[in-house]
Amino acid sequence: MSGLQFEKGKQVIVGVGSALVDMLAREEDAFLEKLGVEKGGMNLVESDYIEQLVARIADPPSIVPGGSACNTALGVGMLGGHSRFVGKLGQDSLGDMFREDLKKNHVEPVLFPSDLPTGRVLSVITPDAQRSMFTYLGAAAELKPEEITPDCFAHAAVVHVEGYLLFNRELMLATIKAAKSAGTRVSLDLASFNVVEESKDLLEQIVADYIDILIANEDEAGAFTGETDEGKALTALSKNVEMAVLKVGHRGSVVNYQGEDVKIEPLVCPNAVDSTGAGDLWAAGFLFGLVSGYSIEKSGELASACGSEVCQVVGANIPADGWGRIRKLL
Repeated sequence: MSGLQFEKGKQVIVGVGSALVDMLAREEDAFLEKLGVEKGGMNLVESDYIEQLVARIADPPSIVPGGSACNTALGVGMLGGHSRFVGKLGQDSLGDMFREDLKKNHVEPVLFPSDLPTGRVLSVITPDAQRSMFTYLGAAAELKPEEITPDCFAHAAVVHVEGYLLFNRELMLATIKAAKSAGTRVSLDLASFNVVEESKDLLEQIVADYIDILIANEDEAGAFTGETDEGKALTALSKNVEMAVLKVGHRGSVVNYQGEDVKIEPLVCPNAVDSTGAGDLWAAGFLFGLVSGYSIEKSGELASACGSEVCQVVGANIPADGWGRIRKLL
């Protein structure tokens, strides 16, 4: 099935979200049980809490640039697309590392400075490859609504917004309004079921008024629509948007466009070690495909390949051989 049509000269995919450094650690389920947190969620914490958790972890965590929308922007850049990321960084060594990593991976940085430290997220990865996140936003939380202008989205085909921005109501509204003023489509990834649960009133408003492409997994779709049946959940997701995506894990995904459901087959990942970035890289492949003029099926195939490859490594950075396998699909 043919995909979306984009205005000639508009090919940039812009990610907007929290500029965060990922700290990746492996632990058993008992580690999370002792903390009393639900596995697979995202928890906003202070910087000293992350330091306390790191002190309790058996092995020092690995550190890489991250953040949901940033991971998507990086994926688009590595696929050869026109990519940009908008966020806010601290003026510190982690911020310098973040900026240089964007440039190295063919992403145009639009990064505002802050006096606060660069944000970070500790992802605790359990043996089932799920990750539970503890996030200190730091400088990322200082991104101001007035800094987001239509100029940030010049030549954009799609502005991809991470659901975590729902925690900052004014920033979310400023971002999607500026994107619409720039004449671009807006893609929203719901990010996490607990984000949806805590922001449902705002989410219902913006989906109805501003969102063109809505992406959710089963848990997020259930929290948003109240539906546990996949078909009913996808129907509810697609109610006010141009295109809705329901990701169903190892069973693939389903895209609803113009009233039709398009089934996207999964790419089996037999060696999954970490789900960090799987949804973000899925979005990178899918949006890149749509903007490149691929069919929905082909865009979904590319998305599945990106999601599968990132599950085979710790963190959201697909190695060179993985990108080589993905590019063969192009």
